[in-house]
Amino acid sequence: MENLLWYPLEHLPFVVIVIMIVFTVHEFAHAYSAYKFGDDTAYREGRVSLNPMVHLDLMGSILLLIAGFGWAKPVPVNASRFKHRRVMSIVVSAVGPLSNLLMAFVGMLLVYVLFATGLMQAGSVGVQDALSVFFFYFITINLLLFVFNLIPLPPLDGYRIVSEFLPLRIRYKVEQNIQWGMLIFLLFVFIPPLRAVTLDPILALRAPLHAGIDTFLSSIFGFQVIWN
Repeated sequence: MENLLWYPLEHLPFVVIVIMIVFTVHEFAHAYSAYKFGDDTAYREGRVSLNPMVHLDLMGSILLLIAGFGWAKPVPVNASRFKHRRVMSIVVSAVGPLSNLLMAFVGMLLVYVLFATGLMQAGSVGVQDALSVFFFYFITINLLLFVFNLIPLPPLDGYRIVSEFLPLRIRYKVEQNIQWGMLIFLLFVFIPPLRAVTLDPILALRAPLHAGIDTFLSSIFGFQVIWN
């Protein structure tokens, strides 16, 4: 079974917990911002919630486990209810990925705080290992989802942002063929040569993001955490 998973089998409980947190916050950010801007569509469907069960998508969660990235249930948004449709649509689409970036930053900040206060070193070896594994996946998966969701292909958030700048004629044609977006992603995922020249270089951008946050925090705390 381990050969089918992107992550080591012994790390699976940590990964599942992280998935539940990061997907829930991501989709809650979409739903809450849309609700505050005047669209109660997601609210009426129970999506303005931190309950993971209303946000998790079975296929998207499984794909994250076997391919390293995935998605949750898209939040329904009726942009016609926004006072400033284009601007508010872009904000609602952007807050999801930005929530992942913020969570990655908070995760790294907590690691530095744990080391700076000596709490990390005070725990048993088992506790230290568990915290290290959890924060590693919490930070990594959040950065991956931040980068992944900004890819400008439907149905990802990046497409929703870019589509607001497309001429209506082109946008209409794309919307008519949006169902092919899923097929394109599956081809990118499961055909290694395609993945090597498409998704992998994009997802690799998480490394400089991680390095940038790490450099910023190390300059504040006066030491650098060694990441395994």
